Amino acid sequence: MTPTLVLVHGAWHGSWCWEPLVDALGDVPVQTIDLPSVGEGQATLGDLYADAAALRSALSGIDGPTVVLGHSYGGAVITEAVTAGSGVAHLVYLCAFLLDEGESLLGAVGGTPPPWWDVRGDRVLVQTPAEVFYNDVSPELTARSVARVSAHSLAAFDQPLTNAGWKSVPSTYVISEQDQAIPVFAQEAMAQRAGEVLRMDTGHSPFLSQPGELAGLLRPILDRAG
Repeated sequence: MTPTLVLVHGAWHGSWCWEPLVDALGDVPVQTIDLPSVGEGQATLGDLYADAAALRSALSGIDGPTVVLGHSYGGAVITEAVTAGSGVAHLVYLCAFLLDEGESLLGAVGGTPPPWWDVRGDRVLVQTPAEVFYNDVSPELTARSVARVSAHSLAAFDQPLTNAGWKSVPSTYVISEQDQAIPVFAQEAMAQRAGEVLRMDTGHSPFLSQPGELAGLLRPILDRAG
């Protein structure tokens, strides 16, 4: 039985970013969620704990084994949400924040927002999304993606994790070697906590630049988890 692959997007994004990967995965059962920490029209945005609750709710509605993939900030969400009793067979960290209990994303980047963050009150925008997120994505798809990038909750970046799901669930870390958002050395440091480390010669969004290659990387993980 092929596990359900649950895809958790990173900051400033939504489930829309997974469309090329879902197409490339073909008959693999996939579920995506939209995190409450991302949005434009809302008076207030959710935080890390609200995102984790949204993922737990999604997992509770899935029958059978699941593999959960978190991209970038989504790595913090899956770490916070998944426990030994969640029914999750494997965690995949795609150029993601693989943190421990008590750590926060903002702390992991040195405690100071990177220069490409545009902090406006309780939310954060991105100044140069094309360069940071899509450096190896086609111009047409980059333009469509930049148009959909939204604001993200500042609180979600600063909140400490209260759980470390990777301590009780097997995990794989996928390093993106041309990443402009999370330096490779930082990915490699966090990847030491994972049970398996793989690499892709991509920027920060391999689900857009190389969806077929990413699907091929994920299939053996899904086969083992089933």
